[in-house]
Amino acid sequence: ILDTASEISVEPQIEEEDAVKLIVKGRLVAQKPQTSTLTGNQITLTDNVFTPELVQLLQGGTITTDPSSHKITGYKPPAAGATDTGKVFTLNAYSAQYNAAGQIVQYEKISYPNCKGVPIAFGATDGEFRTNEYTINSAPDTGESPYEITYVSTLPTEA
Repeated sequence: ILDTASEISVEPQIEEEDAVKLIVKGRLVAQKPQTSTLTGNQITLTDNVFTPELVQLLQGGTITTDPSSHKITGYKPPAAGATDTGKVFTLNAYSAQYNAAGQIVQYEKISYPNCKGVPIAFGATDGEFRTNEYTINSAPDTGESPYEITYVSTLPTEA
């Protein structure tokens, strides 16, 4: 749905449990090491183009179209306090891999499960193109990996 993103950054969401040490009279008797549990990923997409279909997926709302041309004429986010907060989806991010001759040989596809967008904010600077940032939280289900990497020979086409 988005082929204009110029950057993706992924920050693992980690819950940490402190180490516990049993020290008696200055002597270490036992210890439990610190543990870190990956609970998901926070994904940030940077895009130079506003894509109403993506924003609707991330935060809900309504896209308006011209009935005769089917051209998008507007986007209206959900009302404050509304329960329409977007959909849960799998994010597939693709990155080209090149050979020594500079030719694309395959694409790396990283899939993040159970993604949910957060409401977006806009900012603009006079004389510059607006750059949107979309924040997405991904949280794997019980027994599910936080992401999966596969390799494909071609990019998907929109159906």
